[in-house]
Order: sequence, then C-alpha cells, then structure tokens
Amino acid sequence: MALNLDVDLLRTFIAIADTGSFSRAGQEVFKSQSAVSMQMKRLEEIVSKSLFVRDGRINRLTADGEHLLDYARRIVRLSDEAMQAFTEPDCAGVVRLGTPDDYAERLLPEVLATFSRTHPMVEVDVECLPSRVLRERTQAGDLDLCLHTCQGGLVYGEVVRQERLLWVTSPRHCAHEKELLPIAVSHPSCDWRQMAIDALEGAGKSYRIAYASSNSVAVNAAIMAGLAVGALPALSLRPGMRILGEADGFPALGEFNIELITKPGELSSAAEALRSQIIGSVSNVGHTLVAAE
Repeated sequence: MALNLDVDLLRTFIAIADTGSFSRAGQEVFKSQSAVSMQMKRLEEIVSKSLFVRDGRINRLTADGEHLLDYARRIVRLSDEAMQAFTEPDCAGVVRLGTPDDYAERLLPEVLATFSRTHPMVEVDVECLPSRVLRERTQAGDLDLCLHTCQGGLVYGEVVRQERLLWVTSPRHCAHEKELLPIAVSHPSCDWRQMAIDALEGAGKSYRIAYASSNSVAVNAAIMAGLAVGALPALSLRPGMRILGEADGFPALGEFNIELITKPGELSSAAEALRSQIIGSVSNVGHTLVAAE
C-alpha cells in the first residue's frame, strides 16, 4: 500500500529548505524544534531517502532532498489553491496592480495564473511603471497594490522577497574588459542603477553610461548584444548571461528588497485576495534561468 505525502510535513520540509535551520523552520510553521525533527524523520521514512546533511550549523538538502523540494512546493501550492477555491467567498471587481516591467515578466505570470483560477470573476488591471512612481501612486490611492524595489534599509510596505543584484555581461563579447566600462542602466530614479553606480564609484572603477532605457527588455538586449555590462537581480537572468564577480574585478552589489505596498484605507475583498496570493507566491518563484559563471 502506497504511503501519502502529508501536506503538513511538506510545509515543514519547505521551511527548513528555505531557512537552513530546524529551529528557524519551527518558528515559521509554529512548531517546536523537536516536533520539526520528528516530522522530518517521518518524511524520510515515507520516501525512504535521507533528505538533509549537516554542514556546520546549516541543514543542507541532499540530492534526494532537492528532488523532493520541487514536488513539495507544487503540492503545497495546489493544496492552498484548492482550499482557497472552496473556502473563500466569491468576489468580483477590478484590482489595480502596479509593478516594474521586470517583475511583470518574471514574477506575475505564476501569480496571476493561480489567482485567475481561484478568483475567475476578478479583473486585474496591471500598470508597469518605475518603483518610485508606483509607490507615490499607491500611497495616493490611484493603485490598490504595487510591487516595488526598495534598498538602503528603507521600508515602505511588506517585504515579500529579498534578491541579490549581480553584474552580468554577454559571454560572446568583451565589454567587461574595457578600461572605461560601458554600462547599461535604467532610468535615473532606478534603485539598481544607483546601486551599480555607487559600487563602481566606491571601488574607483571608471565607467560610462553607454545605454539607458526604462524598458528592461531593451536593457537586456543591450547587454546580450555586447554593448555594455548590466546589473540585474538573480531572478531576471537570461540563459547564457555571464555573471561577473570580484575575481573579474567587479565589486559586490549587495541585496535589495521587493516590497508589496497597499493603498491607504480598507482594501476590497478582491484586492485583499490578490494581496494574499502575491505574498504566498512571490517568495516561492524560483531562479529557473541559469547564467554562465
């Protein structure tokens, strides 16, 4: 008789994979460390595989654990969708959502696909604008929700994801080797642009802005054409992009937050449902695109 994968066990398993710690995972799922250990012992018995290996203070996944993690995320996500579909009241209306185009391309497809299945009567009106503009429009009540980039310790809303910013270039060109480094950047108010410029100036590295566009597709095209080096988050990497590090003479860029801001006052039931979907889904979107190191 086949044994079933308990969703509760899988939630705990995912929490350990995300935090690297049984104790921190326990805080995430509201269980004691001993209860977490017992759950993982049971899960390993069910799949007949070792799922973790100790690396100092960190619990890392084994190859079998990595294999199970993908299934676990999908099973838990489908379980949550099913519960939402049968327990949440039907809602309708229009939700105004703002996001930079980078996030619209990489984060929203999965979020909106899931949301449309559980809330088919809700229309989501998406506007792609710079983070600063989105923040101002949401705070003014013109948008119900917005995802935006935030760095430098500032917090405007709820942090839903943390991302690394990376130097990238075309593997077929040598723009990164030029003494006066050509860079491709977004609009002047872009946080990633400022992070890149601050890092270069802090390292005393000469540069020039060779290509500027508020459109992420255009910036990526300039990078892949060898016109310039760019600074992109890990989730936005394209197949074949080469990551540049300190060994290549490039200073570390650090991390930034992706935040969800809501308009002042009470949200409609449709906007609240989308807010919950974004919080639950954005942190789980994986880095499926692999760049060349």
